[in-house]
Amino acid sequence: MRIPHFVNVSSRREFLSRAGAGFGAIAFNYLLAQEGLFAAEAAGAAPAPHHTPRAKSIIWLFMEGGPSHLDLFDPKPMLDKMAGQPLPASFGRPITAMGTASNELMPSKRQWKRHGQSGLWVSDWYPEIAQHVDDMAIFQGCWADGLNHVGSVCQMNTGSILAGRPSMGAWVTYGLGTANENLPTFVILTDAGEVLGGPKNWSAGFLPASYQGTLLRREGTPIFHLAPPETVGDAQQRSKLDFLATLNRRFNAANSGDSDLDARLQSYELAYRMQSAAPEAIDLAKESDATRKLYGIDEPETEKFGTNCLLARRFVERGVRFIQLYSGSGSGWDAHENIEANHSKMCRQTDRPIAGLLTDLKARGLLDSTLVVWGGEFGRTPFNEKGTGRDHNPWGFTIWMAGGGIKGGQAIGATDEIGMKAVDVPCHVHDVHATILHLLGLNHKQLVYPHNGRDERPTIVGGRVITSALA
Repeated sequence: MRIPHFVNVSSRREFLSRAGAGFGAIAFNYLLAQEGLFAAEAAGAAPAPHHTPRAKSIIWLFMEGGPSHLDLFDPKPMLDKMAGQPLPASFGRPITAMGTASNELMPSKRQWKRHGQSGLWVSDWYPEIAQHVDDMAIFQGCWADGLNHVGSVCQMNTGSILAGRPSMGAWVTYGLGTANENLPTFVILTDAGEVLGGPKNWSAGFLPASYQGTLLRREGTPIFHLAPPETVGDAQQRSKLDFLATLNRRFNAANSGDSDLDARLQSYELAYRMQSAAPEAIDLAKESDATRKLYGIDEPETEKFGTNCLLARRFVERGVRFIQLYSGSGSGWDAHENIEANHSKMCRQTDRPIAGLLTDLKARGLLDSTLVVWGGEFGRTPFNEKGTGRDHNPWGFTIWMAGGGIKGGQAIGATDEIGMKAVDVPCHVHDVHATILHLLGLNHKQLVYPHNGRDERPTIVGGRVITSALA
């Protein structure tokens, strides 16, 4: 007898009865893939990294406005000796943001001290962070391409001073997928005003829109419209989302390739799951008084950034891959004048919270799998602006990394004798990005996305991994 390849059914009940085992197999296939036991692509699970990752998550501490490397991590005795003199011709005549290259050299007023077994230099503006230098690799020869904040913040986030490219968090999400079911993969936290350049700094660019970051608000509801009205129950909410999904998929069938619509579908489902997960993740009520004190949440000056640092640790525990914290949102570190007052304030706001974060991650066994990055969009010039401040300096500045596969207790690269330009192991923004991606298990040359007939990658056509930073 010839057996047909399909079976006629007489009712919906009979169809569901016959297909029930198949539905279960689909779910089982997904669970196996999540455990790495089945084909990941077939089940929609996260893509595999290019090599064994050293870090599972990244916490990027972004000091917006440009912190002065010359007054924090890169002491220059020669600058102090040459104070009051014009910039020597041997250093060139840079084009500066505010036209200050002809101004006199300005010394640092900081007190410097070696710390830890490694003996790395840190100024008295960061006494608590200084206790963690043995876990840090301090990149002292960083450089970038932009002169002003908007383009430079954009480049530090996307690799380009021009808007439109995917942010690093979007590339990581595209390359590795999500590590949790109920929270965004890429989260942004701010402490003050609006980040210069706004959402383009966490945009998905030409990647599918679902890879963009999620900005969490500090005041009130962390995400707009997350909670349904009190009159809408869970069953009604689920039914509404299912109906919206049906309409959107029907539209999508006739408009294939619309990533915005696909992102909307995914965002609806994620928002539904977040309605229970997000409030728990940001609820600090169960954190001990000792933990709150560790992060400085008990002090007015450190409360905001300390809260964000503690939230970052909680997000790491819940599988969020990329957490970006802005200090001084809206160029708070931008010390064109009176750098003593500006940096004293900004350092007081961030020193204890960052030190507390490093201490807490290490105590919980999370630092080895969490890459912590500190830095701004550029540094400050050795010559003065308005007598008491420093201009923008993209030619030489400092970024440090800790945890997540970093070989701590070392300074990598250097600026010249007055801290103007990177001269040893120069580390461009693309090199910073390549190194971060490598630690997360991604090869920046293999992480590609076809766009306008070209395979785009996060470091564009440059970038190298700074191997001396790796443990």
